[in-house]
Amino acid sequence: MAEPNKENAAAFSMADLGASLPGAKAGLVNVLKDKLQTLVGTSSGYIESLPYNVKRRVEALQELQGQHKEFETKFYEEKAALEAKYQKLYEPLYKKRYEIVNGMIEVEGAKEVEGAKEEKEEESKKDVTDDEKGVPEFWLTAMKNNDVVGMQITERDEGALKFLKDITWSRLDSDKDEKGFKLDFFFNENPYFKNGVLTKTYYMVDENEPILDHATGTEIDWLPGKNLTRKVMKKKPKKGAKNAKLATKIEQCASFFNFFYPPKVPEDDDVDEDDAEELQEVMERDYEIGSTIRDKIIPHAVSWFTGEEGEGDDDECISEELDDDLDDDGSDESEEENKDKATLS
Repeated sequence: MAEPNKENAAAFSMADLGASLPGAKAGLVNVLKDKLQTLVGTSSGYIESLPYNVKRRVEALQELQGQHKEFETKFYEEKAALEAKYQKLYEPLYKKRYEIVNGMIEVEGAKEVEGAKEEKEEESKKDVTDDEKGVPEFWLTAMKNNDVVGMQITERDEGALKFLKDITWSRLDSDKDEKGFKLDFFFNENPYFKNGVLTKTYYMVDENEPILDHATGTEIDWLPGKNLTRKVMKKKPKKGAKNAKLATKIEQCASFFNFFYPPKVPEDDDVDEDDAEELQEVMERDYEIGSTIRDKIIPHAVSWFTGEEGEGDDDECISEELDDDLDDDGSDESEEENKDKATLS
């Protein structure tokens, strides 16, 4: 069979890109998959050209691969069952965390850590009543201390995120043949938006691999003048202009709440290569934020709140920097030694 032409090669590249990334609409992904089908099964003729005995051996290897696939399928099934089992064990812990964070229950008989007793004595000397309930700004602080999520949070966002009282995640309903997961952000009543819950949902093509079909987010019901994803730009009129009023323009701005407005995929399948690369970056970043919240922040929230969870990363970076410095110093010394040897000779 003839080799695919350049046009088909380009189509393959685009299809592979679209199918392996999250998007806002399944349409483009499906179109790209259709394009990909033009190459599926395409042979370069190499296998057909092999000697008969070699082809038989390849077929035997394919049978082994098939058996491996069967074991792999069972592995993922058992893995999903195990995750579901422990997710149920986690739920009571998450519930109690929610109650403590939001001041619904008080902690009695907590173990005193080193230095806590002295601190308590110092506080008792102060004639101050501690009326603070729960753990203020718990989720805001936890997210800010994570590099991936924290860089999405602006100073303007903090006012709204102080009202965040819980974050949960759950798998989509497999009975409805839905694959993926959703994140629920629960908010107290606040002066920014009316929603009590903001949800981000990732619909996956294959739950065992990070291949997503599309993502959706809750439409935020902003209160007048409180939309944190928009800013009003004011421009002074030109000198001598008849209309002396300031011109105003509303523009999109950086905000954590853009997370609930997933990347939009164009309706048509004619996507420029540069646009496709840009879309890929946006989609990858969007999924990275969602999976980080699910896999890191939710299960280890208090460690992110205290800053303990991120300390290891800093130590690793420092270690790498020291190694680089040592390498640089070593190379400088060797150069100096070479110069000295050259002078002596």
